[in-house]
Formats: sequence, C-alpha cells, structure tokens
Amino acid sequence: MNPVRPITLLWSLRSLCDLACPSCYFGDPLIHQIKPPTKVGQLSHISPNDLKRREVLAFVRTLKDSAVGRIFVAGGEPLNWPGILETLKIIKEAGIEVIVCTNGIPLTRPVMLQSLLDVGIDAASVSLDSTDSAFNDWMRPDPKGEHGWQDVVDGIRALLAARAVDGPRVGIYTVITRLNIDQIPAMGRFAADLGVDYYVPQPIALEDDHIHHEQLSLRPEDTSALSDAFAELYAAGLPLTLPAGTYPSQVTAGVPRATTTVKGCFGGRTLHFVQPDGTIWDCVSSLRINATPASAHRTIRGQSAAELFPAPTGCASDCPLASYECVNMWPLMDFDRILTPASRSAA
Repeated sequence: MNPVRPITLLWSLRSLCDLACPSCYFGDPLIHQIKPPTKVGQLSHISPNDLKRREVLAFVRTLKDSAVGRIFVAGGEPLNWPGILETLKIIKEAGIEVIVCTNGIPLTRPVMLQSLLDVGIDAASVSLDSTDSAFNDWMRPDPKGEHGWQDVVDGIRALLAARAVDGPRVGIYTVITRLNIDQIPAMGRFAADLGVDYYVPQPIALEDDHIHHEQLSLRPEDTSALSDAFAELYAAGLPLTLPAGTYPSQVTAGVPRATTTVKGCFGGRTLHFVQPDGTIWDCVSSLRINATPASAHRTIRGQSAAELFPAPTGCASDCPLASYECVNMWPLMDFDRILTPASRSAA
C-alpha cells in the first residue's frame, strides 16, 4: 500500500444480489421479507436505504484528495448496479486501486467484461465454494434458477482470456463451512488449473442466532480437519498467491468464537467498512459495530473523503473485541502481495 495513501475501504456498495446465499452476511432475503432486520449495522439484500446514485458519485469525486489508496467494491452484487462503471471510472481516475468482489455471473456479459478492462480495475475476487457444482449451487442458489456454478466458471475463464498480460489479477474466494472443509485444498487445485492468480478460503461468519448457524458454522471439533486441509493446500506448491502463512492458525483460532485482543488493529485506522446506506464502521465485526456509541456513527453521505479518512497518525489502538468475524479482514490487508505480478508464483 502506498504510504501516502494507506487507507483501505471495504465498501458494500449495493444491497441487491441475484443470488440468495445462506452464508451471506446480508442475511436471507426471504426471511427479511417476513422479519426485517432491526440490529444496528445489520445488512439486508432488500434494504430500501442504499445511497442514491448521485450521492455515491458525489462521494467518489472527493476521493482524489484523500488518503484512500485501495477500495474493495463489494455488495450485494455490485456489477448489477447501473451506476457501477461510472463509479469505478471516477475511483480509478483518482489514482485508487480497485478490487471488484463479485459472484462472477456478470463477467459472462461481454459488454460488462470489456468495460471493466477498459476502466482498469486492479483485481476481481470471484466467489466459488466448491468443485462440486451441485453443492456450490446449494450454497449460492439463484431464486430464478437461471445461473449457477458453470456461469461463474465461464465468467472467470472469460476474464482470464480477455485480460492483457498486465491486466487485473483474478482470484477465487471460497466460503468454508463445516460441510466443505475438504474443498480447501480441492478448490486450490481447481483455481490453479483455471489459471487464476490468488485463492482465499475464508471461514463462514454467521452470528449465533442465524438460521443456518448450527448447520454451517465451524465448531471446535472441526479444527483438526481444518488444520489438515490448510496444511495440504500450503504444501501443494500451487502457482497461486495464498494468504500469509499465519492465516490458517488465525482461522482455527477463531473457531471457538471467543473474543481476544489484537494489538495495533488496523480496523478504524487503515481499514474502514462502508455499508450500502453510507454508514461507516471500523470493520465488519458486529461486536465492534455494537460497541460504537450513537454519537460516533458516521456516514459518507454528503461528506468529503479527505475529512472522513485522513492519513493515520500516532500508534494504532488495541482492539479487545477481535473474534471469528475479523479473520476474513487479514487477507484484505495483505493485498500488496496479490496485486504484485511477481507474487503469482509465491504461496
């Protein structure tokens, strides 16, 4: 990360998505139709509160004068929003790195694919949970029954084929539940065979009262299988950039769902989480969100990025609320290796 622009934003730009994944941190849209979420910071695919297009564009036009150097543009599915290409273009013109986080299906649309290349995105992280298409499509169901595993793979292949040598890095993110631990090394091999640049197996992060918690959330008795699966992945010598060598132990340490203290945490210092309604949090952790007093709630709506995200000074603060929800942030903060072409051959 550029020391002059050290801030990373994880921006869930839009709420809507064409899939209804039970593992999604936005929750189940069918359940939310019956019982809308009421917790502070809780997301929903059917939220009516997303920023208007003019509000998004007004904010991104202020980024060029800020310390923001990298933005992960996520959702929902950001590539289905009509304003996405204009937004990405303004961000890139501000000299900021852009990583698009997508379900991969929009990459099968030639116009969208070429437009992303023309804009000059730096990377695309595509979600794919299994080498088994049936399991993947159960984990990532399309309520309309129109798209699935094959579309995602086709989208990845299309991007790989269309990019130039110095084009965007392409990677796969796999949500790891207690039902697909074996896919940690299997998806690594599959990613390498496809020819992508990086692969991140990320543990599922569901709150205890989530309807799918008992079925999907990792448990202490799963840690041995997790450790073995990660060991197999990292020992395989695949031509992929993997998360740092400390990552597997961070994953297993988070399984018991106990809180701990992280010294000098990047949350709220060099990492900020922005929700579709413009709300800013230090990170994605519900514990951290719930601990934020109402007087400290912030928004990008009508605000300047330079004022909201100045370059940090002094020492980072220790966070006593680190938990299983935080684990997936560590690979995000290690993206310098992923965005460096030479790292493609390094694990």
